[in-house]
Amino acid sequence: MTPSASAPAELLSPDYRAWLHTLSEGSVQRRFDPYLDIDWDAPELAIDPDDPRWVLSAEIDPLGATQWYRDQPLERQIAIGRWRQANSIKVGAAFESILIRGMMQYIMKLPNQSPEFRYCLHEMTEECNHIQMFQELVNRIGVDVPGMRKPFRALSPFIGVAGGYAHVILFIGILGGEEPIDHYQKALIRQGVDVPPAVLRTMEIHIAEEARHISFAGEFLKAHVAGMGAPSRAVCAVTFPLAMRWLAGEIMAPPRAFAKEFDIPREVMKEAFWRGAHSRAILAGYFGEMRALAAELGLMTPVARQLWRRLHIDGPPARYRSEPDRRTRRAG
Repeated sequence: MTPSASAPAELLSPDYRAWLHTLSEGSVQRRFDPYLDIDWDAPELAIDPDDPRWVLSAEIDPLGATQWYRDQPLERQIAIGRWRQANSIKVGAAFESILIRGMMQYIMKLPNQSPEFRYCLHEMTEECNHIQMFQELVNRIGVDVPGMRKPFRALSPFIGVAGGYAHVILFIGILGGEEPIDHYQKALIRQGVDVPPAVLRTMEIHIAEEARHISFAGEFLKAHVAGMGAPSRAVCAVTFPLAMRWLAGEIMAPPRAFAKEFDIPREVMKEAFWRGAHSRAILAGYFGEMRALAAELGLMTPVARQLWRRLHIDGPPARYRSEPDRRTRRAG
């Protein structure tokens, strides 16, 4: 099997088919609607542009960790944090649209009786809800952020379509985009960082449903990589760290408009994304579970291991799902 070949439905293992059924039932029994499960007009969810809870975390956010940011007046920290968070949310919505494009291309090639067809449609439905939820939040934050960087935005329609024809690489890319966001949001909640309530509510919903999505992507790769020949596995081994690093940069680093808007020095942006020691620790921390998955899939080859290291996303594999990264702890 190559990265673009589909496994016939009858070749999928009983355990994988049962897992897909469980995930599909979970999507039916426990799902969220952005306009039923969030009372956008509730007073407690009102967006205050001067809320000090927009200040970026010095431990979790790579820009918030810089001395330059912490030396800014409170009003400026708030404005920078509000813009950055709004743009990250906008980028998250855009990434979900790429995922949907690729997944829709993939399922339209599946044979009848494929259990992947049903679950993928459940996931796409949930991702559409996430896009609505994210855009509603951006609208209410009230900052006219651009979202993706221009080159990535221009390429995004083609990335999604191409991913549908190289589905193993598509799902590696899905994990490359979902893991940093999921890790960042969980870290904020786990460490009790005070964020605006509307932002917190969207994070809670997103984390709950992304648990299914990330789980599916991992199991999908286990099911499909197992049937690949050695050349295809070698391609995937190299693609894995390249996709993680590229997508982390696209999703977690802001566009040039951000530095221009707030006159952020070039050296500060370099330190934050991703040349400083602390920011590199944050970057590597996004992918502990992906390093474990790559090893489980047999994709942590000597060449791939060197790539993980050269891209500054190496480190110990996670011992369990959602293990917190303790290496980025710092004072301040």
